[in-house]
Amino acid sequence: MSDVKTIKPKELAKIHEEQGVKLIDVRTPAEFREIHAPIAVNIPLDKLDVKHIQERQNGNGAEPVYVICQSGNRSTRACQKLIEAGITNVVSVEGGTSAWDQLGLPVNRGKKTISLERQVRIAAGFLVLTGALLGMFVNPWFSCLSAFVGAGLMFAGITDTCGMAMLLAKMPWNQVSDNKQKQCHV
Repeated sequence: MSDVKTIKPKELAKIHEEQGVKLIDVRTPAEFREIHAPIAVNIPLDKLDVKHIQERQNGNGAEPVYVICQSGNRSTRACQKLIEAGITNVVSVEGGTSAWDQLGLPVNRGKKTISLERQVRIAAGFLVLTGALLGMFVNPWFSCLSAFVGAGLMFAGITDTCGMAMLLAKMPWNQVSDNKQKQCHV
């Protein structure tokens, strides 16, 4: 794995003031709708298309591609994906939109939503509790559900890839249907 370059939110804001930048927000459309940097366009991680990014650069491979998410995890994965596809000048925003907002930089706010990370914790907790209760009161084999979720969480921690998050990102409540969404369609 290549090392992903990072930039602090204030540095990026300053560069944007001086020369303008293209910032890609890889969160779900619902998360983007809730809060985002006004300079960002939304291309969810699961829809990130390398060819589209190359087209946006108009053949200027030297121009940096800045990527942001909620806290920096998904943007680092997106940068890694772009690097592996040959786009080498990619930069992840440290601390993501959370850090951007905490520093008092401008944001657009919309309808509140539950972050993808919280959705994963809620779903995993529900499945573990359900498996444990069914295992105690219905049939001990239901405990396998809790074990399966635990194994999935371990796998997610080791590989930094969460299947449950990928599945939840595709759910209807994480999509935005209004046409006013500032989103780059791929």
